[in-house]
Amino acid sequence: MPRRSSRRTGDARVKEAERSAVIARPAEEVFAFLANLENLPRWQSGVLRAELTSSGPIGVGSTAVVERRMFGQQIAADLVVTAYEPPRRIVLDTEASGVSVQARVGIEPLDAARSRVTFGMAMEASGFFMKAVEPMVAQAAEADIEASLAHLGEVLA
Repeated sequence: MPRRSSRRTGDARVKEAERSAVIARPAEEVFAFLANLENLPRWQSGVLRAELTSSGPIGVGSTAVVERRMFGQQIAADLVVTAYEPPRRIVLDTEASGVSVQARVGIEPLDAARSRVTFGMAMEASGFFMKAVEPMVAQAAEADIEASLAHLGEVLA
């Protein structure tokens, strides 16, 4: 069942959305695919390009630039890995156009060949205009999560 919530941090409202899907791959394979940030365009809805901008192996502090299409516009944003726990969890933070986003992906092994992937986003808008369109941004994020999980299942099938 979809999970949606909101909470306040100071004078801002944080919108959260989360969905889960079963992927027919072992947790280690799913994590390896998701942790390669350059795979983002292959599975995450709306992402046109992702390029790693840090050197060395992926981990906390790794960075990338991501270009995505959102509301008919192409937006580039820097992304940073803020949690990295193979093969279970990765968290990415970004900010673009007045919206801060934390994307969380959790991988739970179900058996030797299947995993449950939980993809969630927490969004916080700043500025008067962004707060006014925040519900539309949150709704778009929910649709993005659902489409992304469907794409992930197809890519890893």
